[in-house]
Amino acid sequence: MECISVFDMLKIGVGPSSSHTLGPWRAAERWIAELEEQHVFDEVQSIKIYLYGSLSLTGKGHATDIAVVMGLLGTDPVTIDIDSISGSIDKIKTENKLYLGGKREISFSFLNDVVFKKEFLPFHANAMQFEAELVTGETISETYYSIGGGFVVKEERIHAKENKETFKTFPHPVKTGDELLQHCNAQDKSISTIVMENELSLRTEPEIDEGIARIWNTMLESMYVGCHTEGKLPGGLNVKRRAFEMHQKLKEDIPYSNPQEWLESIRDTEVKFRQIIKWVSCFALSVNEVNASLGRVVTAPTNGSAGVIPAVLMYYMVIENHDANFDDVKQFLLVASEVGSIFKKGATISAAMGGCQAEIGVSSAMAAAGLTELMGGTPEQVLIAAEIAMEHHLGLTCDPIGGLVQVPCIERNAMGAIKAINAAELALDTDPNEVKVPLDKVVNTMWETAKDMSSKYKETSEGGLAVGVFLSDC
Repeated sequence: MECISVFDMLKIGVGPSSSHTLGPWRAAERWIAELEEQHVFDEVQSIKIYLYGSLSLTGKGHATDIAVVMGLLGTDPVTIDIDSISGSIDKIKTENKLYLGGKREISFSFLNDVVFKKEFLPFHANAMQFEAELVTGETISETYYSIGGGFVVKEERIHAKENKETFKTFPHPVKTGDELLQHCNAQDKSISTIVMENELSLRTEPEIDEGIARIWNTMLESMYVGCHTEGKLPGGLNVKRRAFEMHQKLKEDIPYSNPQEWLESIRDTEVKFRQIIKWVSCFALSVNEVNASLGRVVTAPTNGSAGVIPAVLMYYMVIENHDANFDDVKQFLLVASEVGSIFKKGATISAAMGGCQAEIGVSSAMAAAGLTELMGGTPEQVLIAAEIAMEHHLGLTCDPIGGLVQVPCIERNAMGAIKAINAAELALDTDPNEVKVPLDKVVNTMWETAKDMSSKYKETSEGGLAVGVFLSDC
């Protein structure tokens, strides 16, 4: 059975898209490593990259061309200085040279050697092929698929949702919500405890804590940066950053100088009832404005939906429980990641395969689940919350204007966060014996809906708002 860690579902990376930016970046790194394993890296004299399907149709807006080139340079999206990206790309464009893997220089044309091909390969909508010509004249190539959330695979099975990477077997293997409840009930343990025991089969508790702290600090920093950056987003739509002005209106004059002090200052602010939704929206918008500007965020489970979980977690910390600490953050993220993995195993987290229901819908379900356990919900109520959140995102299309992860993507994170909170409240007042739609039914329904959905509404910018709103109107 596929075993997915919290660190697989929640990855640190560069925006604006986990499937169109982070995935191709990682695929390029993986290809370089394979060239070295095959002992042909030093023989490469030229390369080409072919982007297919959704990666082609919205690749410019998602910075896919930039991502694959940054991966070919051997840079790491987790640690790279974000401000250095534009300079690296400009240098390549000017000199027509690429420092392959950060080790050797080859000729490379940014404009001609990244080729956008609109046709779809049969395996997955997000396909890319790396081709190298060796000094011997031989040409070798490899094809990868970015299947959502930064996951990258080669073609192994007929359906993208059946792809899996190899992980150590968990002590509590879980594929469905029902199986998760069986583990919880058999051992009388919470979902977060079951997930933690699985994680401990992979790494030590200090390593887990360090990794989760890194994830949370990245989330917090992305909210902080978004709330303190004004102006317009790049890309040509002239979308104004909104989190800055919202934050200015909401915050009080309590001094702070870093993200952690900022968090404490918000906790010290007397938040009125009408301001709660504004704060949650501000948190969500801030993350996705950072994401839209090639900033660093956490896939949760994707970059396009990166604002939902941080916003709901901040809601708990600044509204529901001012005494919340790292243990609460850890508990929330463990639960959220497990729910996300259930959707990945049973459906998809790729908008190119399932529309925005696969991104905002899944992130809202993850956030609702994490919040419900923190607020005292039973394992049954946790999954009820996840089901409610997804149920009311079913059929949501992915139709980014101009292929940019901006309109309607950024606002959708705010809506997903609000729905998650509402879903948690409803679940906490629900008798599990009276539930009509279990989580596994909505996961299956989401996948069936995804398969029925027209490709126009799956991250191709060929339908919906993407064609209903003209760029000249923006």
